Amino acid sequence: MHFVIITVRLFVQDGKVELKMHILSHGIIVKAMTRWPEAQSALDGWYRLMKASEPSHFSDLKRLFPAVDKVGKYHVFDIGGNKIRLIAIVKFQGKKVYIRHILSHQEYDKNQWKEDL
Repeated sequence: MHFVIITVRLFVQDGKVELKMHILSHGIIVKAMTRWPEAQSALDGWYRLMKASEPSHFSDLKRLFPAVDKVGKYHVFDIGGNKIRLIAIVKFQGKKVYIRHILSHQEYDKNQWKEDL
């Protein structure tokens, strides 16, 4: 027998039920905060804003995060004054963000992460 666990985060505001973005995995952000303590507030700010938002397409995301770019199937966010790159897949319809990598600017420029494209 197989079980499937489905987690749905619902928010009720003014009697209206809303789904917000679900971010997978927060653990990657926590590791990055340890690695780059000077970027801790920027990473936490990204997480909180993304978690509380509900963009339905890239232009909504770009309004929230002006320094985001689309590279293949990925969304690349500049964080901490362009010192860190957070690379994620954003599923707008499913309201999910899959974090794939958090890299320094130098690591990002090596393009090894693009092997996943």
